[in-house]
Amino acid sequence: MANIRAAITGVQGYVPDYVLTNKELETIVETSDEWITSRTGIKERRILKGEGQGTSVMATAAAKGLLEKTGTNPEDIDLVICATVTPDMVFPATANLISAEIGAVNAFSYDIGAACSGFLYALTTGSQFIETGKYKKVLVIGADKMSSIIDYTDRTTCIIFGDGAGAVLLEPTTDEVGIMDSIHKSDGKGAEFLNMKAGGSKYPATVETVTAKEHYARQDGATVFKFAVTNMADYAAKIMERNDLTSESVDWLVAHQANKRIIDATAQRMGITDDKVMMNIARYGNTTSGTIPLLLWDYESQLKKGDNLILAAFGGGFTWGAIYLKWAYDPK
Repeated sequence: MANIRAAITGVQGYVPDYVLTNKELETIVETSDEWITSRTGIKERRILKGEGQGTSVMATAAAKGLLEKTGTNPEDIDLVICATVTPDMVFPATANLISAEIGAVNAFSYDIGAACSGFLYALTTGSQFIETGKYKKVLVIGADKMSSIIDYTDRTTCIIFGDGAGAVLLEPTTDEVGIMDSIHKSDGKGAEFLNMKAGGSKYPATVETVTAKEHYARQDGATVFKFAVTNMADYAAKIMERNDLTSESVDWLVAHQANKRIIDATAQRMGITDDKVMMNIARYGNTTSGTIPLLLWDYESQLKKGDNLILAAFGGGFTWGAIYLKWAYDPK
């Protein structure tokens, strides 16, 4: 009997309308377009505006678009996984809210929180339900409203992050396509360098935590950069090595969009040229769990069945990993 693999059979993204440019940030914090661009590669990012607009709004839009695009009945969805670190609420899970909005009444759903590696973790987790034959249709979403946890007086973080969401549909296949291999790692010792201190059970919200701005994301940029360059690049190379892939046989690098210099270092470690590197960081910035599905959405028309993709990410925690994926369909 042929092995069952989980294949991505559709992808859809969503970004808010509001564009926050580097020029506008110059009026908010002491920075410049040239400084931001040269150090990160970011020119603008999207921001979700409006009262009561949470991550589920973007994720639902991406999911609805995906169901319509693929002609999928929401009642046929077996499982919804949402990767996010900016849930609408502590509970219920944002995936529960998305399921209700899209009409996935027969699915169970839950969130995965692994920061910028979240979508990769969710994709591998979702693939297991397909590979065992348990489920036929799994919706995997990466979505974050980072503007909700960013201090716009802190120029070390506010220049980096934006809001966005992407969704993919996983279905079974016996063809030589789909998710071929994955490697995931984590190290909780990295928590001190990239975190949001308050809002959890250790430091519940108080007047003092709000006054101290402890409900915003904070990072030690130099340390995070060093770990990201090393681990994202090493594990992208590692998954190539254990699957006998060469720089010539890899068609695309799909790297988390945190910083262009990190992406360039990963490509260099893999030995691939710039024309094989998916990049949209200039337009969206770092959307955390949303970056990789948004890349797949942006580049979908350029992908061909059988293309070898390496997905790689590094995030707070620390978390990191890579996936080897063979694309399952030709441009539609």
